[in-house]
Amino acid sequence: MVEITRRQALAGTAAALAAAPSIVQAQTPEIGIVAFQMSSETHARVANAAQAAARAKGWTATILNSEGALPKHAEQLDALIQRKPRAIVVAMGKPVEADAQFEAAKKAGIPVVTVMAGTSPHTLFDIQVNEFKVGADAALWLLGEMNYQGNLLLQRFDGNVGTRIRGRVLDAVLAENQGVKVLGSHSMARTQSWRDDVRQGMQALLLQHGANTQGIWASFDGQAYVIDDLLRPRGLKKGQIKFVSIDGGAETYRRIADPESLLMATVTIPFEEMGKRAIDAIDTIVVKGQPKASVTSGPYLFLDAILVDQNNVKQFL
Repeated sequence: MVEITRRQALAGTAAALAAAPSIVQAQTPEIGIVAFQMSSETHARVANAAQAAARAKGWTATILNSEGALPKHAEQLDALIQRKPRAIVVAMGKPVEADAQFEAAKKAGIPVVTVMAGTSPHTLFDIQVNEFKVGADAALWLLGEMNYQGNLLLQRFDGNVGTRIRGRVLDAVLAENQGVKVLGSHSMARTQSWRDDVRQGMQALLLQHGANTQGIWASFDGQAYVIDDLLRPRGLKKGQIKFVSIDGGAETYRRIADPESLLMATVTIPFEEMGKRAIDAIDTIVVKGQPKASVTSGPYLFLDAILVDQNNVKQFL
């Protein structure tokens, strides 16, 4: 049964790639873009921006969606490597789990740029924000709004390196501020049905602790939307519960500005710029033949993140 499923997945990937013009025969660079889960807004924003940037250069670009499944992610990379694209961009991939695929790409002479995935010895570099600073900005905003006193509910996700770092930085901040207590914490376990996972976990925490909660921390904005929708029917006013998440985007800014929403702040990450910078880097290093050091000297290319709340959200709407 497992082998049948694997063959079906490979066939589906092959069909998606076959629909694109032949990479080998293409006269212009063709880029393979693999997004770990396109139902996640941030993954889609990176992948779509990379595709748009490639097309703006006259290149062709194919997006593959791994749908949050590690086996499919590996199989898509395998199939893509067999077609020998000029380069590969991976949005929010899994370098440890896909180590064999990244090594195969390197051996085949196919450069790989990852975005918000973590580094690998087999890739050019990872485009990132400093997640430690991002985590600190969100944690300190939240505790500051709470005047460093009160009770917290946490919505974590340890399956991604970035969100895991954010949670660990929060833990460090809490360890130094004993006036803030964690009443309950839910860690998102599922990726393919993550919204249901968050809804079920936070619903249980709110039923148990909601009346005694002064602050809520979510590891990324998609989780915050689910929590916000759970909070609204409770008749709470904006600011009664201090509520922060991380990522940024049009829907997040709308909620921060909306007096009916409970979401108050985010640390915004430039996902579209990351997708564009991945293509620019491929153009510089792969197409034009300039050294990697002309883009970044280390395993990461860092971009800036900005805290957005009601004081500056109008700039982003």
